[in-house]
Amino acid sequence: MNVSHAWLRALAPSLEASAPELADRLAMLGATVDEVVPLGVGLENIVSARVVSVRPHPNADRLTVCEVDAGAGTMQVVCGAPNVEAGRTYAFAPVGAVLPGGMVIREARIRGETSEGMLCSERELGLGRDQSGIMLLPGDPAPGLSLVEIAGLDDTRLVVDVTPNRPDLLSHVGIAAELAAKGRAALSLPPIVGAPAELELELEPVASRSRAETAGVSVSIEDDGCRRYLAAVVRGVTIGPSPAWLTARIRSVGLRPINNVVDATNYVLYELGQPLHAFDLDLLRGPAIVVRGARAGERLTTLDGANRALEAGTLVIADAERAVAVAGVMGGAESEVTPATRNLLIECALFEPTHVRASRRALALPTDASHRFERGVDPDGLERALRRVVALILATAGGAAERTYADVTRIERAPRSIELRAERVRQVLGIDIEPARIADLLSPIGFVVEVGSRGTIHVDVPGARLYDVEREIDLVEEVARRYGYDRFPEESRAYRAGTVPDDAMARLEDRLRERLVARGFLESRTMPFVPAPDGDVALLLPLSAEESRLRRALLPSLMRRVEHNWARGVDDLRLFEIGTGFGPPPARATGGADVSGGSDAADSSGARPSETRRLAFIMTGGRRPGHWSGVAEAFDVWDLKGALEELAPALGGAGTSVRPGDADTATDNRSLRYLGPEMLEVVDAEGRVIGHAGRIRDDAIDVPARVVVPTWAAEIVLAVRPARDLAYAPLPTHPAVERDLALLVPAAVPAGVVERSIRGAAGELLDAVAPFDVFRGAGLPAGSRSVAFRLRFRAPGRTLTDEEVDRAVERVLRALKEEHDIERR
Repeated sequence: MNVSHAWLRALAPSLEASAPELADRLAMLGATVDEVVPLGVGLENIVSARVVSVRPHPNADRLTVCEVDAGAGTMQVVCGAPNVEAGRTYAFAPVGAVLPGGMVIREARIRGETSEGMLCSERELGLGRDQSGIMLLPGDPAPGLSLVEIAGLDDTRLVVDVTPNRPDLLSHVGIAAELAAKGRAALSLPPIVGAPAELELELEPVASRSRAETAGVSVSIEDDGCRRYLAAVVRGVTIGPSPAWLTARIRSVGLRPINNVVDATNYVLYELGQPLHAFDLDLLRGPAIVVRGARAGERLTTLDGANRALEAGTLVIADAERAVAVAGVMGGAESEVTPATRNLLIECALFEPTHVRASRRALALPTDASHRFERGVDPDGLERALRRVVALILATAGGAAERTYADVTRIERAPRSIELRAERVRQVLGIDIEPARIADLLSPIGFVVEVGSRGTIHVDVPGARLYDVEREIDLVEEVARRYGYDRFPEESRAYRAGTVPDDAMARLEDRLRERLVARGFLESRTMPFVPAPDGDVALLLPLSAEESRLRRALLPSLMRRVEHNWARGVDDLRLFEIGTGFGPPPARATGGADVSGGSDAADSSGARPSETRRLAFIMTGGRRPGHWSGVAEAFDVWDLKGALEELAPALGGAGTSVRPGDADTATDNRSLRYLGPEMLEVVDAEGRVIGHAGRIRDDAIDVPARVVVPTWAAEIVLAVRPARDLAYAPLPTHPAVERDLALLVPAAVPAGVVERSIRGAAGELLDAVAPFDVFRGAGLPAGSRSVAFRLRFRAPGRTLTDEEVDRAVERVLRALKEEHDIERR
């Protein structure tokens, strides 16, 4: 959004801060200013010059010789523009002036004629793209005046980065309301010279739910893509250049002035944020306006001169016979305003964002209007915008407005009210803000606030904020924003620990990061857009043809990062990434763990792609930094295997292992085509292959000649394993009785076998048994060893007697003798 500093000051005179200061304030309110551009820089030496006479160049067919008056006598200038006329005033660069592009104007002889300066086009002055003719100055200013003053270029432009959820900031009124101390209450629209105040216009609505008629024009809505449509008629206009003040406003936001009617609609667009369109009423058949879906095979030549095929159902504005505009996007050439236009129909509408977005995408035709309609315009501001533009047209193009205008409302705006709790504000923000203070923060930006009892605040949401303020937490965010993020205390306050555990996948990823960082790896975060061979899911609006798919695997992107580092002389690399791989919908995916993400073709049924969380890492170069004491050894397959074995327990739980793999039998060959034939597999406890690793083939990566060591990589699909149920038992309340047994155990009998026999014979009173000593040496029978076991007996709810324990021990000794020929030592 291009914002004029002077325009903001005109709307809110209390804004006395400089443009950089306002940029800082906007940033603190959540709207970053990308650039602050002084408009008049480089144009200080450009002046107005009146052309006194024009004659053909004697030695060139396409050149003219002009006598110009720049305020200090006449000079001769050779000009090649076709639009120069005697008696008109143009932008002029005298000898010695420097144009914004760095070109220095010098006296020169062109085909034998002297040229003492240069009549300039908009493009040469950096004020627009038009280079077909010299920049004509509006209002016939006197010769020798500064162009900066004439064109209103003593201004500064703020390029504001407006997030999609804040369409209310796509206007000067919206920006000024954010910045002014008293908000919207401090704003007033600048009066239009020569026109009645817009609220004093004798305009009355002819309201209807489906069809209305005004001034002989029928207006109807046949598609829910249009919620409301207003149409006013102005007759007897004269199309011509806009006055200087209007062209200055238009240029300040980076637009090129066209004529007084089109400039008026663009002015209101940037002032109030409401797109408008002017039709030549005499070119509308019927005359009628019908908002409907496009018919099959219907075409339209838009204002940019392109003849476009319209998809059936595309929301269009039509007259009685044909489409004349793409709703919310661009008007049609067959009904555009031209110098011959005398009667106008002014459109002010409210279109559904989804319909406008679909039309813009289908036609690849972004415009200022579609940018706003896609995000949502203020449903409560239509009448104000219509009155404003009619008043502006009457002031700049003359004519008379019909007393009535059509107002067809197909879908009424539903009001929205939200209950905001002061306690909730305190819980979220960590500071106490009184309800009255909350009301003071929200009211200036349009919210209607009523403070109730017990800290409850009733808030009515204005139309301009319907698109982003839906819940109580959204209001809490507004309170924080208006309170000021820089005013929150820096110290930690008392808090209550949350009872909701972190997501299991997030905990797994944190564990993996810790282990990889401990091994010296650096985390990389790459974009998920890849070329067609590396992805299954096609993007509807790719940023470039080379990155038209969503990645199925992470490894190709990491390889590009390695190449990027190699190209800058960095050879020792350890990188990892945890991210998402995208594949066709699960119903079409095939094969095992499907590490590849599925088949080659993207799904055309509209089903959502499948998503898998993945870990990939890559390493190349030396194990340690280079040193004069010797050459560092390069990473080898054992480093790769060691990293995988260290990560394995976290990846697949107990029982996860690393084993040799075979590229020929892998189910995900497409995503592993970068690895050589000898690879490793990561297998979880259930025997499923969840990842592969190996050496990157030399022909799969752009290896500089200086790099002679191999590159190793792995990619693994992450999954959260179900947690085991934990068993709990109360602590014992009665003492245990322990007995130690030193047993002569044959060398061929494992201690584990002896323990199982003890457990089987001791009975239910045995609480625990474990070996605690082994002895081999003199005094023992040949072929045997002494193993000492400690037996602990316990009875729930009572104390054991010695007799009970002795009987259990006797049973154990008899069983050991009978089963394994084991005796007590």
